[in-house]
Amino acid sequence: MSGYNLHQRLGYRVSRLSRIMQGRLEAVLAEHGITRLMWCVVIGIGEEEVRTPSDLADYVGVTRPAMSRLLRTLEKKGFLQRRSGNGRDGRSVEIELTEAGLHMMRTTRGPVDAMNAHFTQKLDPEHLRQVLLGLELLAAGERDELTDF
Repeated sequence: MSGYNLHQRLGYRVSRLSRIMQGRLEAVLAEHGITRLMWCVVIGIGEEEVRTPSDLADYVGVTRPAMSRLLRTLEKKGFLQRRSGNGRDGRSVEIELTEAGLHMMRTTRGPVDAMNAHFTQKLDPEHLRQVLLGLELLAAGERDELTDF
């Protein structure tokens, strides 16, 4: 035997925690009729002021076609609207939240923050800082493949 020990591997542990956290977040957001990726789009627009489809795709970490589908779905739900931007070629589009989108963002923010706090409060502030720094160091210089989640 090689002594591989799957459960002690970084990739296994990061993947497991990611599945746990994503599952909890999806459950919280499902109560409000949205997915984790929809939430990321809404928070990007409403809190981070990311306004164009291509910037939103980069912000969320999805392909441009995946972002187009997300935006269409959110638009159909009445959470956002598109408007012509100030681009020189006249094709620029900017995205903004509707009143319903702003309400949904405000309504879901507390439960999302509580879910995040559930995990971050397991660590003291210095350990949390070290974990976040460690994750940043591990990702530094790596190619960030945009995938169609």
